Amino acid sequence: MGRRRCRSGFSVSASLTLHGPPASLPKSSATMLTPMVAGGVVFPGLFLLSKNTLQRLPQLRWEEADAVIVSARLVSSVQAIMASTAGYIVSTSCKHIIDDQHWLSSAYTQFAVPYFIYDIYAMFLCHWHKHQVKGHGGDDGVARAPGSTWAIARGYLHKEFLMVLHHAAMVLVCFPLSVVWRQGKGDFFLGCMLMAEVSTPFVCLGKILIQYKQQHTLLHKVNGALMLLSFLCCRVLLFPYLYWAYGRHAGLPLLAVPLAIPAHVNLGAALLLAPQLYWFFLICRGACRLFWPRSRPPRPARPRTEAGDQDLLPTPTPVETGLWG
Repeated sequence: MGRRRCRSGFSVSASLTLHGPPASLPKSSATMLTPMVAGGVVFPGLFLLSKNTLQRLPQLRWEEADAVIVSARLVSSVQAIMASTAGYIVSTSCKHIIDDQHWLSSAYTQFAVPYFIYDIYAMFLCHWHKHQVKGHGGDDGVARAPGSTWAIARGYLHKEFLMVLHHAAMVLVCFPLSVVWRQGKGDFFLGCMLMAEVSTPFVCLGKILIQYKQQHTLLHKVNGALMLLSFLCCRVLLFPYLYWAYGRHAGLPLLAVPLAIPAHVNLGAALLLAPQLYWFFLICRGACRLFWPRSRPPRPARPRTEAGDQDLLPTPTPVETGLWG
């Protein structure tokens, strides 16, 4: 259970508070470093373990590209389950939404920081292998033109710019604010923010099903509906709920809360909500195409590889798949 400290202050989100930075860090560097080192070992280690298992088990013997992509989705799902579980424990343990504290709030935040750094690299590996599968050389022995690696990197940053920006902001902005600036306030709000990860396993499963061209299956449709519902509840409606929770605590109606709190808190919430609304829009478009497909004229035959045994299928866009990131 959480412990209570009676100090004044308010935090409407996990990463922004009304306080400036404290004079000294709330915890020693060694205490903060331990969970960060653990996260730096667990997430890359789980990725390597999964990839090597999928490649080396005699019953599987997956190609490296498939193993990398599925392993990255697996690690993302594991992190999401851990984060949402920690968030549920924290938010339900903090009866006083301002002053109550739970040790998991800071510990898991520190533990998860290496994940965002790892995931930027894991997403690049997935992009790299998708590029190779399209027949641009590399693993099949075809020489790549000079500068092609940089071209792939630029393509990755162009395609995943919003996700890379999100991850960088989590490490460079949200982590210092939530661990250092909060002064132990608002663990309830931080727990609620962690539960936003509930939708991630459904997103990852949807990408895996698309990778293996299972869009026609009942599992894909059920997963798509669950993804849409969980994303709406845990990422979009989360922010009105946080405002409502503080309004109930302070005796204010919901519409009066934005006017009663500092502008930088509203700005921070808006910056966090904006990409969620964009991704939710893409998910809704994908869901409409999944459940209400339009009749399309037959497509012309696609070019084949030199071996002639596989179409060069383009990578589905987020709008086509209904998936974010």
